[in-house]
Amino acid sequence: MRIANLRGRLALVVDGKAVDVEEASGGSFSADPQAVYEHWEVFCAWAAAADLPEGVVFDPAELGSPVPAPRQTLAIGLNYRDHASESRFEVPEGLPPVFTKFVTSISGPVTEVKLPEGGNTDWEVELVAVIGRRAEGVSEADAWSHVAGLTVGQDISERVSQLAGPVPQFSLGKSRPGFTPIGPWLVTPDEFDNPDDLELRCAINGEEVQKGRTRDLIFSLPALIAKLSAVLPLLPGDVLFTGTPAGVGLGRDPQRWLATGDELVSTIEGIGELRQTFVA
Repeated sequence: MRIANLRGRLALVVDGKAVDVEEASGGSFSADPQAVYEHWEVFCAWAAAADLPEGVVFDPAELGSPVPAPRQTLAIGLNYRDHASESRFEVPEGLPPVFTKFVTSISGPVTEVKLPEGGNTDWEVELVAVIGRRAEGVSEADAWSHVAGLTVGQDISERVSQLAGPVPQFSLGKSRPGFTPIGPWLVTPDEFDNPDDLELRCAINGEEVQKGRTRDLIFSLPALIAKLSAVLPLLPGDVLFTGTPAGVGLGRDPQRWLATGDELVSTIEGIGELRQTFVA
């Protein structure tokens, strides 16, 4: 199952067309895309049995984030060995680095992003998981049952403010407007042959800059959910960025940053792509 946010309304994507959920359910479910996660199991049961009407064709630019207003967005740093190495950090043990991306930075899959003046703006393609059932003290073996679905995320990062002392400002450096595109839709775990092994790619103006597989995560998605839920409850509709593979601009020699006019395309197999264009 694929669910989307089409022009601010919850939709099911079936055969490439969008079905409005509020209309198709006779009002049983709200049009608010964020609200569905509070009733995720009931919604899934309805969607599996519903006699859906013909969907409508849509432009991907009309899509918003399938999770536009999560209460918590947790992002994981240094979760691929090659990225930890290029960033000149030790591979984390125990709990990996955790930060947040503030909700006002979240956007849809096809956007224009304003480059901050005087900043070094970087890219980080990531697999993003959305929580569908409250997770508190969850075991690794049970973690997937708390996941509503998977989507594509970009952890766009302005490195000057992120790394300014006396201690790094990860959350602020990664939370400017448009710095958290998510989409194009949410895909439920049952749609994948193996949701623990998906290919990620990122390209700038057609040049591939990142390529990896989620099987190479230091802390797998189930491990992250277990470790995080041992510290704090994960709530329905919460967002978890799982980390990025090597190839970011910070780790290059010479370093490379996004520039005016660049097009950034981020793809995960079985899900889809994000497409960001950068403006002054």
